Amino acid sequence: MSSQTAILGAGVMGETLLSGLVRAGRRVDRLLVGEKRAERARELEERYGVSVVTNVEAAGKADTLALVVKPQDMGDLLEEIAGVLRPGQLVVSLAAGITTAFIESRVPEGVAVVRVMPNTPALVDEGMSAISPGSHCDDTQLAEAESLMASVGKVLRIPERQQDAVTAISGSGPAYIFFVVESMIEAGVHLGLPRTTASELVIQTLVGSAKMLRETGTHPTVLREQVTSPGGTTASALRELEIHRVRAAFLAAMEAARDRSRELAQGS
Repeated sequence: MSSQTAILGAGVMGETLLSGLVRAGRRVDRLLVGEKRAERARELEERYGVSVVTNVEAAGKADTLALVVKPQDMGDLLEEIAGVLRPGQLVVSLAAGITTAFIESRVPEGVAVVRVMPNTPALVDEGMSAISPGSHCDDTQLAEAESLMASVGKVLRIPERQQDAVTAISGSGPAYIFFVVESMIEAGVHLGLPRTTASELVIQTLVGSAKMLRETGTHPTVLREQVTSPGGTTASALRELEIHRVRAAFLAAMEAARDRSRELAQGS
């Protein structure tokens, strides 16, 4: 009999992971969802054909558990399921700032733990997940966590000490990109373009630029220089960005996000 995977917490990211696993070919009879709200449980059962049960039942049956709850709810969830966990099980946590040590101290000895920092582009299968093994997680278990997250995008293995930096770069990263896009659209409107036109121009420019970066493998500095003719329009725009210290602002923003991630981890 093949192993069972349970997703505890069926919010946006939990459902994203569930739908990704189904699309990646996981059999629905090997997937369980832990969800308390009856209405939400029915909705998921109808949409995906999975069994939706209590957290305790899911934790007792599954070999791999993906914990997709808010950081502040992690302690309560672990308290609820600890009694049915057993050595050899794999717990994969998607909660920001929650350390593997925090989880290991609240589950039975011999339960393997992997920490994941996902991001919201997982919703369109373009997620970036960074995974870190806990103190007694073997290669097979780490590979299982990797295959879970690979169903919704790319996966990188990193040492856990780098997780706060990852949170600042890719975890919070989509918000910075949306902020830049929003600013460029507003500028387009300011320059006299209809909002729909400005939106289409900016979004396709973003998608195209990202695709160039990924598919050419060329360094961003080189790609930027290719667009920047001497004394031209782009050079004028970039000079303004340098005057306004945009590069330094990005560094300061990401340092602030990293520091906040550390605080949340200590608070847990």
